[in-house]
Amino acid sequence: MFYHNINPIIVRIGPFQIRYYGVIFVLGFVIAYFLIYHLARKKGLRITKDDVIDSLFYILIGVIIGARLFHVVIYDFSYYVKNPLNIFAIWRGGLSFHGGLVGAVVAGVIFCKRKKMPFYKLADIFVIPLALGLSLGRIGNFINGELVGRVTNLPWCVKFKNYSGCRHPSQLYESFKNLVIFIVLWSIKDKKLKDGTLFWSFILMYSSFRFFIEFFRAPDEQIGFILGLTMGQWLCLIMFFIGICFIININKINKKKNPKN
Repeated sequence: MFYHNINPIIVRIGPFQIRYYGVIFVLGFVIAYFLIYHLARKKGLRITKDDVIDSLFYILIGVIIGARLFHVVIYDFSYYVKNPLNIFAIWRGGLSFHGGLVGAVVAGVIFCKRKKMPFYKLADIFVIPLALGLSLGRIGNFINGELVGRVTNLPWCVKFKNYSGCRHPSQLYESFKNLVIFIVLWSIKDKKLKDGTLFWSFILMYSSFRFFIEFFRAPDEQIGFILGLTMGQWLCLIMFFIGICFIININKINKKKNPKN
């Protein structure tokens, strides 16, 4: 058993705080900037450093809006109907990964149309630092002692503050899952793949791995289980089948263009 007594604050000067999570977020942003620029240039995309910064800004705005809307509408709609002003209080938490992904895709499409860039070529690049950033982010969740796992008696269970029982460190499971996805995407990034393959491979891997790990993660208190599954699992199922459909569609389009292959 591990007793979680990690202080999430690195430095405190009066009201000013530097938290591990904030440092991890900035680190992920910096890594994404350099990786995207490097991979885009390697793929032959005409993209400047300013374009990379602009794209990250678009994606960040899309993630925040999408993640918040999903959380409000899908995860706790009744609460926000009664407390509409709290919709804007994102500093209190309440962001959905699935909503953030939808928001990021919408923002990415808008950015690519404005810059006249092929969406799939950029999306195939973006998912690589995304997977690594998600891995780092889950470590931040563990340090914060949030998004805890279900109660267990396994020897590596963690006793989190303000939570009953000893629990699965599901944040670390998810961090490892995202790291595996990053390694897979990185290992196949230079292969001759159809545009969109890396992006939809990320979708398929994330949704299937996340579905499994949700069995070790505590369900949302306000929702609980829906027909034996968590809301996250239902969203992952939808995400997985959408990914399958698009992968099949990409291959069909390629066969039409290259009937001899």
